[in-house]
Amino acid sequence: MESSEHASKGLEEGVLLTNDNFNGSKDLKHDDDGGLKKNSGDEIERESWGAKMDYMLSMIGYCVGLGNVWRFPYLCYANGGGAFLIPYLLMLTLAGIPLFYMESAMGQYASLGSISVWKALPIIKGVGYAMVTISTLVAIYYNMIIAWSLYFLFASFSSVLPWHHCGHWWNTPECMESSAVANRTNTTANFSRISPSEEYFHNRVLKYTDSIDDTGAISWELALCLLLSWIIVFFCLIKGVKSSGKVVYFTATFPYVVLIILLIRGLLLPGARDGIIYYIKPDFTKLLTSQIWYDGASQVFYSLGVAWGGILTMASYNKFNNNCYRDAIIVPLCNSGTSIFAGFVIFSYIGYMAHELKVDVGKVVAKGPGLAFIAYPEALTLMPISPLWAFLFFFMLLTLGLDSEFVTIETVITALSDEYPALLRRYKVAVLLVACIVMFLLGLPFCTQAGIYWVTLMDTYSAGFTLLIASFIMAIGISYVYGVRRLSANIKEMVGFEPNWYFKACWMVISPLMVLFIFIVSLVEYQPPTYDGNTYPAWAAGLGLAMAFTSIIMIPLFGILAVFRQEGTLIEKVRAACRPEPDWGPAHVRAQLDEKEAINQSQKLAVDRIPLQNP
Repeated sequence: MESSEHASKGLEEGVLLTNDNFNGSKDLKHDDDGGLKKNSGDEIERESWGAKMDYMLSMIGYCVGLGNVWRFPYLCYANGGGAFLIPYLLMLTLAGIPLFYMESAMGQYASLGSISVWKALPIIKGVGYAMVTISTLVAIYYNMIIAWSLYFLFASFSSVLPWHHCGHWWNTPECMESSAVANRTNTTANFSRISPSEEYFHNRVLKYTDSIDDTGAISWELALCLLLSWIIVFFCLIKGVKSSGKVVYFTATFPYVVLIILLIRGLLLPGARDGIIYYIKPDFTKLLTSQIWYDGASQVFYSLGVAWGGILTMASYNKFNNNCYRDAIIVPLCNSGTSIFAGFVIFSYIGYMAHELKVDVGKVVAKGPGLAFIAYPEALTLMPISPLWAFLFFFMLLTLGLDSEFVTIETVITALSDEYPALLRRYKVAVLLVACIVMFLLGLPFCTQAGIYWVTLMDTYSAGFTLLIASFIMAIGISYVYGVRRLSANIKEMVGFEPNWYFKACWMVISPLMVLFIFIVSLVEYQPPTYDGNTYPAWAAGLGLAMAFTSIIMIPLFGILAVFRQEGTLIEKVRAACRPEPDWGPAHVRAQLDEKEAINQSQKLAVDRIPLQNP
């Protein structure tokens, strides 16, 4: 009896002693959003959004990027104008919104980044590593496009835009100004010309060579712009979503202000009506081709950022009871609405330029960087006070790019910090600094005279079919292995109601089929990358494919590791790897498990300290 009382007393003292020193239940607090906070100890608490609007603006800024300005308008024009909206909106409804909903629900439920969230399904944890690899590759070259925007932004601080006239050292005899083109059109039916804006971009900004084999020298002007862009990214992310969530109040809203101003000004220009008609005039015969359906699906898929990890990451900082269903409707619709609206802005100026040059609208339409850094800058030179309009346009491009870059970098940092919290979360700023420095150094080849070829190569291979594979495996894995029923229960736990039959049908059948369709067509339609008519050598295409497989190989590699970490026969190991890990669940549930584990450890420690009593 004496021994029992002594043990009980010692146990109580041991618990109290351990709780004071172990950071167990005494130091654990659960906030309203289901997140775990600690007052002290080795682990730093995981930050969360300061306000709901921080998240919404960050997601809108992430989805609404440079592609909304330079890719969507061209695709709409090339695929039958208004007819393109039919496959685009259909794909948005059948695949874009459902997959956005699925990904954001998983991130919000567990409050974990794109690697650790796959505690839900260890066998496809490699999808998380693939997401991080893809985001890293994209972040490296995407910031170079932001650097180009900075270069043009600084060049706009002049009384006459440097790409307005020929006669500079970077111009060639083929250079022909807009006024000369208009006069010559009246007398000559066939002639070729190179615009001052094209020569400025190629010969002054890029100083590009004839092929990727001819690297040339580093442009230190571009290198400084790239450095500045990385400095901006670092300081805007220095406090994680707490700081970036405030920056986006400007960077996510400013583009809309500029687009509205540019549209009002553009509609007052002669020829704007012709440009807009060219943009939206439907050609329903295009619906009979596979290309329009592929372009519509791929635009939805890539612009929303499905399977990049950004949706998962941003949602992981939400309150547990946030209405992720509503967000999954609002953000994709805002993204699509912005794309359509930007098309009106762009084509009003394209129509104006065609009117001034006295040529057909189709002759001045460009796509990709050519639209943003050649065609549109030339249109701006035809306007009064052109430096002002150029400043607004390139400042808009800068903010559009930065929003997407913020989330892409945060995806990488959050994933690593959540996967290795004891090692990295305390030093998150240092991790961010190292990441920015390393990515800046890796981006220096983009500042060489062959830089545009490297940017095009990475744009082609870093997030092409690799993203489709990751997305397909994610959709199938969650729908059929983790289970739609379980996912629906998780969502009900958060928002109070289950997804309706439509979303369940999309998750299980329609959305995976859409992704598979895009993947098959992308393989059938695959063509080696080119830039300005210059083809890539075999070694460059091989390097691009190797870069693509770097992310894809993560999926089977970590799947095999997940299986062989289990116990039992091979079948038992596979089954175990297809079940959620014991600590999978909401943050507040994990906190309770940690608390129980702390108490159990303290009790064991107390028992070990009890001296043995002689009978």
